[in-house]
Amino acid sequence: MFRPHVPVNEKPTGEIIPTITTLGTVVPHESGHAPCGCQHHAPAPVAPAPSRSAVQVTPGALVVLVVGGTVVVLTVGAVLVSMLLAVAITAGALAVVALVVRSILVSEAKQRR
Repeated sequence: MFRPHVPVNEKPTGEIIPTITTLGTVVPHESGHAPCGCQHHAPAPVAPAPSRSAVQVTPGALVVLVVGGTVVVLTVGAVLVSMLLAVAITAGALAVVALVVRSILVSEAKQRR
């Protein structure tokens, strides 16, 4: 399952595809066929692969990233908790208002009888 598999072309088209090495140089495909007489285009230039990773994290930058990430998580958490608390307080206030209005309407209905 984890072994590399090289696909095999069952019906070759006769097109010559150059092999590109890891250093970016192009190695032409060598075949025993006679030249076909048609015009082949040169392969596109390939940028050389970088020898080192583009991002280098120093210990100081790592500390800054960890502290910054912690601050962001705590800030977002505080905002979400405060929004949830605001919704809960609003729901509680509306429930109290509904009970008061219901009580007033029931007491008025009893007084009319």
